[in-house]
Amino acid sequence: MEKAFGLEIPENLEDACELDRTALLVYDMQIGIFTQLSNGATIKTKVVEVLQAAREVGLRIFFMRHMSLPKELSGVFQLKTAKAWQRVSSVEDVNPWFLPDAPGFQLIPEVTPLPSEAIFDKITMSAFEGTPLNIALRDCAIQTVIIVGVATEIGIEPTIRHAADLGYIPVMVTDACGAGNEEAGQRAVASLKFMGDAFFTNVEEICLILRKKAGSQSL
Repeated sequence: MEKAFGLEIPENLEDACELDRTALLVYDMQIGIFTQLSNGATIKTKVVEVLQAAREVGLRIFFMRHMSLPKELSGVFQLKTAKAWQRVSSVEDVNPWFLPDAPGFQLIPEVTPLPSEAIFDKITMSAFEGTPLNIALRDCAIQTVIIVGVATEIGIEPTIRHAADLGYIPVMVTDACGAGNEEAGQRAVASLKFMGDAFFTNVEEICLILRKKAGSQSL
């Protein structure tokens, strides 16, 4: 850890993951999204492994859910995007997939939040836009955000970029982040790595670091 101007600047992933200043963000592990992944079973296992480690060491944990608005309340962008994603030519044919009472809106049972954890709903791609997430993290003095979930090319990339713009240190657990389109997901990761804003890790490494930090604190 480098110290300058009264600040501690992490030089590596372990430096960045101080438990009292790190949170886990579980992005859009919803039934209706998750079932679209070709490697869903693998991603589920990896996400649950990180979630268990985060709970074990006492990280603050936040879950995101993507939410649809009724068509009557959807604006130009929402309707345009829905037409493109659903490959329909008319607003009349748009089907809001993620209305709050729809089965696909719900998180998969394997990641059911505990009473001590929070769920924030959004209609945006970035987890920070239009949600209380930034306020909650700031109020808890969080500096580092570990991100797992789906989908890399749709919501995780803009969330990591937005986190960096807000002054957080994003950590992407690459093998616990699924992509709907594998090629697009790989391009997104390559772009993020080129920018240099985030740390990149895998499930084995991040779980080891978290448990090592917890062990050292208990001594």
